[in-house]
Amino acid sequence: MVHVELPDKLYFKIGEVGEIVGVRQHVLRYWESEFPSIRPQKSKTNQRLYRRKDVEAVIAIKHLLYDRKFTIEGAKQYLKEQGVEASLPPVDVHVVVENVRQKTIEEQAMEKAREKKEVQDFYERQLVEIRQELLAFIHRLDSDAM
Repeated sequence: MVHVELPDKLYFKIGEVGEIVGVRQHVLRYWESEFPSIRPQKSKTNQRLYRRKDVEAVIAIKHLLYDRKFTIEGAKQYLKEQGVEASLPPVDVHVVVENVRQKTIEEQAMEKAREKKEVQDFYERQLVEIRQELLAFIHRLDSDAM
C-alpha cells in the first residue's frame, strides 16, 4: 500500500475517505458494521463524518485485508491485539521523500513569484514617481511659458 498523507482536517465525508483510501462507500459502510475501531459521527443531516482516527483505522483495515490478505475475522483479531497504529502499512520512504521534494519545489516557486512581484512593485512605484515628476515639470514649463 502506498503511504497516504491525510489532509489537515478534523472531519472527512464518506466520499473523501473512499477517495483517500481507495475503496467504495458501500465497503466503508460494511466495515463500520464489522470493525468497532471505525465509528464515524453523524451530522445533523445524518451524513457520516469520519475523524482522523477513523480514517487511519480504515487505512489499517484495508492494509490488513488487501495487502496482508487477512480475513475479516483475522483482521478484527489482529486489530484487537495490536491496535490500529501497529496495523498501518509501513511508510514508503521514497514516497515521503518525493512529497517533501515536491513541497520544496512548490515553496521555491512561490518564493520566486513573491520576489518577482516585489521587483515589479518596486519598478512600478519608481515609474509612478517619475511620471509625477514629469507632470510637475511640464506644469512648471507651462506656467513659465504664460
